[in-house]
Amino acid sequence: MPVAIYPGSFDPLTNGHLSIIQRGLQMFDRLIVAIAVNPKKTPLFSLEERRELIRGACQDDRVEVDSFQGLLVEYAKQRQVGVLLRGLRAVSDFEYEFQLANMNRKLAPGIETVFMMTGEDYFYISSQLVREVASLGGDVAGLVPPNVYAGLKAKFASRT
Repeated sequence: MPVAIYPGSFDPLTNGHLSIIQRGLQMFDRLIVAIAVNPKKTPLFSLEERRELIRGACQDDRVEVDSFQGLLVEYAKQRQVGVLLRGLRAVSDFEYEFQLANMNRKLAPGIETVFMMTGEDYFYISSQLVREVASLGGDVAGLVPPNVYAGLKAKFASRT
């Protein structure tokens, strides 16, 4: 079983992401959780904070946390990984992910994308929604790992 890259912004890591990681480890020997760095966006958590939150939630030795900037397929080539793992929450995700997978195939024909459906308990969760609810004082305890929940509480407590 090969290594796969599971890319995303993970701002913050949700239980939906964690479900994909755990299930991905049933398919792959190792998983590189690759945090996408987009200089045009201002994330809630810094890159290092996101790394630590992911490491704290994923304590399996087969999970490596890394980051990349630029094209995902170039990062995959650099890491010599031929499989990208992507999670799908709803039909609305599929069209974008389908386009992205085909563009990646055009850019790097040797790299395959594997889609995994998010578990039924988490299909409605997105990092953006979690950030918004947490920023308004809503309880997101069941939507994110405990260490991420603590990080969100601390982040928003420091802003008030």
